[in-house]
Amino acid sequence: MAYVVLLRHGESHWNQDNRFTGWTDVDLSDNGREQARMAGRLLHGGGFTFDLTYTSYLKRAIRTLWIALDHMDRMWLPVVKDWRLNERHYGALQGEGKRKFEELYGSEQVHQWRRAFDVRPPRLESDDPRHPRFEPKYHHVEGSLLPNTESLADTVNRVLPCWREQIMPRLRAGEDVLVAAHGNSLRALVKYLDGVSDEAVSNLNIPLAVPRVYEFGQGQEVRRRYYLREGGEEAIED
Repeated sequence: MAYVVLLRHGESHWNQDNRFTGWTDVDLSDNGREQARMAGRLLHGGGFTFDLTYTSYLKRAIRTLWIALDHMDRMWLPVVKDWRLNERHYGALQGEGKRKFEELYGSEQVHQWRRAFDVRPPRLESDDPRHPRFEPKYHHVEGSLLPNTESLADTVNRVLPCWREQIMPRLRAGEDVLVAAHGNSLRALVKYLDGVSDEAVSNLNIPLAVPRVYEFGQGQEVRRRYYLREGGEEAIED
């Protein structure tokens, strides 16, 4: 039996400021670093060891992984970075304050941009300096694959090939995997693993830096799933 642990990054500076972040490479706040340390302590205390790890190209997820591995004394574990595990791209909203856009467009429209399954925010223009095509970290990625905005549905379509091509084969081989990523890239994985409907996924929230554990049986079916918290395991209800 193999297991995968999904770990959302700790609080970032823009989480603190209530700004749309998306692919903007914002680092962890001091509180976020402490949250990552707590995640590492929980995983260490729970006896998790892992064979390899995956993360995105964004430093808030990478640093969360580093800090957690440090507190597990597993810094030597292989780390695979895959841009497909990046956060959902929020298009022209990136860097903007959420309250400002609620005042401009109304809270219902902003809620739709944030939580609806197939609604995309306004796109970035191709010459906008925030566009990922200007970032060296994505120069190896085919330009047509780089988003200028994404719905959660788009994020699912980006993340699932990474799961099927990279992560699931390692689980089939009996290896245990830690994935440190983002609220929406992990929502995409949970939607798939738990069979969450397009309608219900709008209410799905992945808490910051709380390990979400999936244990798989021999047939790669999910046998158990739970959050790992200070008080112990917390069952995840359907």
